[in-house]
Amino acid sequence: MSVRLGCIADDFTGATDLANNLVRAGMRVVQLIDVPAEGTDPAADADAVVIALKSRTVPAAEAVEASLRALEWLRAAGAEQIYFKYCSTFDSTPAGNIGQVTEALMDALGTDFTVATPAFPDNGRTVFKGHLFVGDVLLGESSMRHHPLTPMTDSNLVSVLDAQTTRPVGLIDHKAVAQGADAVRARIAQLRAQGVGAAIVDAVSNDDLVRLGAAVKDLPLVTAGSGLAIGLPANWGFEPSPDAAQLPPASGLQAVVAGSVSAATNGQVREFLRAGRPAFSVDPLRIAAGEDVAAQALAFADKHLADGPVLVYSTGSPDAVRSVQGQLGAAEAGELVERTLARVAQGLVERGVRQLVVAGGETSGAVVQSLGLTGLRIGGQIDPGVPWCAATLPGGDDTLHITLKSGNFGGPDFFTAAFTRLTEESQ
Repeated sequence: MSVRLGCIADDFTGATDLANNLVRAGMRVVQLIDVPAEGTDPAADADAVVIALKSRTVPAAEAVEASLRALEWLRAAGAEQIYFKYCSTFDSTPAGNIGQVTEALMDALGTDFTVATPAFPDNGRTVFKGHLFVGDVLLGESSMRHHPLTPMTDSNLVSVLDAQTTRPVGLIDHKAVAQGADAVRARIAQLRAQGVGAAIVDAVSNDDLVRLGAAVKDLPLVTAGSGLAIGLPANWGFEPSPDAAQLPPASGLQAVVAGSVSAATNGQVREFLRAGRPAFSVDPLRIAAGEDVAAQALAFADKHLADGPVLVYSTGSPDAVRSVQGQLGAAEAGELVERTLARVAQGLVERGVRQLVVAGGETSGAVVQSLGLTGLRIGGQIDPGVPWCAATLPGGDDTLHITLKSGNFGGPDFFTAAFTRLTEESQ
């Protein structure tokens, strides 16, 4: 194998986000859905492999176990450096899972130090003095404070990570980063001498991430959002090339399945509706009452698929989401929606959908698993952090073009823009 960089992502949209940045920097990337079966070799021609897990919100012990299995496979594949990828909004709780997984990987790799930064300036995620900004506001003042599973109310990432780890957490501030890779390496040596095991790193621009990438070349483990990926491929001599992002031509019907309740996805749903496109709203209370909402959604899709993309969605305002959670419980409400949207996605593919947009990390995980996809080839970028991918459907040689969009990513017209971009690339 030619694998240089082995990546472990804690959800499926984050995995494609990371793979997208690596492809843009010139690496050939394969994204695998969970750890491959023993004896298989699905990444023989890849420079980087991203293993997508569904471990962001599971109990910490399960996240650690899954991540260590992924690490074992990547090391056997020859990966020279390991990249643990989490969300650019540092989604986690005091119980985990970022800190716990990081420490488990450190122990397995026998390393005493790593870095952590969710910065991705292209998508408005910057870190300054250890504090994470989402656009122009601090994380704790952003819409992430209302997240139904991982509400983020503390913007100070040093304290957030420190609550999840046994090792001391430090900071590599912007002053050091701005001075270049040598200054970052000197700061790392200083922190190591002080017994610090992990350091949050400031980054307010892509240049900062490029400097950081050069500085951490020799670390066995790095942890970050997807932004750091733009600074690592050059360590192996890779340069941007359009060849790395080539996918087969697209065909078939078009659909969108959206399960995120983020502000960005809510805006994308509103824009789709404003444009007069056909859309079906999934109500978790109706699912809980015993209605076959998936069948209803597919019956609706049958009437409209021939005329262009159809949207099936379950989104809502923070107040609406809290109301449903109050009646059903947060976990139960989420699982009901995930199972239903996964059934809808299966039905859409059975009806000939071969261009599928999925919004939301948990939703993407459920959909990909329900479709039986085992790997994705990463293509061109639609919006920062969101590429089109291609997968072979089980039981045949049909190609499904799919994009797994983080709930927080994409412009207001993302749903229609995604299909336009794919059509243009296929001509």
